[in-house]
Amino acid sequence: MNTAIIIGASTGIGRATALALAGTYNNIAITSFRHTEELMTLQKEITAKGCNCFALCGDAGDMDFMQEFIRQVVETFGSDIGLLVNNAGISYVGLLTDMTAADFDRTMRSNIYSVFNSCSQVVPYMVHAHKGRIINISSVWGSTGASCEVAYSASKGAVNAFSRALGKELAPSGITVNAISFGAIDTTMNGHLSPDERQMLEDEIPAGRMATATEAAAFIVHIAKCSDYLNGQVITFDGAWQ
Repeated sequence: MNTAIIIGASTGIGRATALALAGTYNNIAITSFRHTEELMTLQKEITAKGCNCFALCGDAGDMDFMQEFIRQVVETFGSDIGLLVNNAGISYVGLLTDMTAADFDRTMRSNIYSVFNSCSQVVPYMVHAHKGRIINISSVWGSTGASCEVAYSASKGAVNAFSRALGKELAPSGITVNAISFGAIDTTMNGHLSPDERQMLEDEIPAGRMATATEAAAFIVHIAKCSDYLNGQVITFDGAWQ
């Protein structure tokens, strides 16, 4: 298989997914808004696995950047893009009354505008090839909502609706679009939890623990390999939590 693109790849689930896909795809393209050093280190690790890797730092929520990123990916690897994983995301934890319009806008740009931007640039190549897989990373909060995470919950609800609708739109072209609704994953996004808060959270999960980023990545790879009859779905991976 040719090229896989991972948006939001420098740490956590994105990083683990890029490494997991390096054994399946000839070319991996990665991007991240922050953590430039981590992204470049990841590029070296992927290359060491015998896979070509293109990396570029920038804001996936900015259409100008996304257009340039995809242009360079196609210039470097060609237009045969087999997989797009949208993993860019940030969270705002706090009361709605403490959130500014800029906070809300920043969350939406990172979590849902990034999905629109990447899909708008990649889909034409997939339609031309009459094949492709798009996986958008969501959260259980996109379905149930989380107190003090209004913007994050709203953005992930939008990711879910976006994925269902685009899956229907692109199915006749042989392209699948699915969202994975993750529960608690042991990444830096949950790094703000105190030891007591972490224990309380894990006590709520029937599986008794958070999932690892490696487990999350393995599930993403599994969904990417599924039949194209799996389309337009929001698939939950949460240890029976929600």
